[in-house]
Amino acid sequence: VQLQASGGGSVQAGGSLKLSCKASGIIWSTFVSSRVAWYRQAPGNERELVAELGSRGSTNYQTSVRGRFTISRDNAKKTVYLQMNSLEPEDTAVYYCNRNLDSVDYWGQGTQVTVSS
Repeated sequence: VQLQASGGGSVQAGGSLKLSCKASGIIWSTFVSSRVAWYRQAPGNERELVAELGSRGSTNYQTSVRGRFTISRDNAKKTVYLQMNSLEPEDTAVYYCNRNLDSVDYWGQGTQVTVSS
């Protein structure tokens, strides 16, 4: 079971990035039933939840990204996305995708996002 994250990079403040996370090694129904999420971890900080999307479409966002970030999923492609707009230097971190099913967490390898002022 793997989660392959991509789409990170370096942008200036106010810019946009779209992260992708493709799941492999699982069947479609398992992915559809999973809660998916993006976390991030900045140097010296703990990993924190950025956004999550339940199997039935419910969403939850960290307050600091609400209105700027959008989490979505394409079940047919077994892929999760994070559209990040109006990026701020405080968004600089390694972003990790996460899949949870029956209280078991699966993690991707992380992708670096760097926002310069």
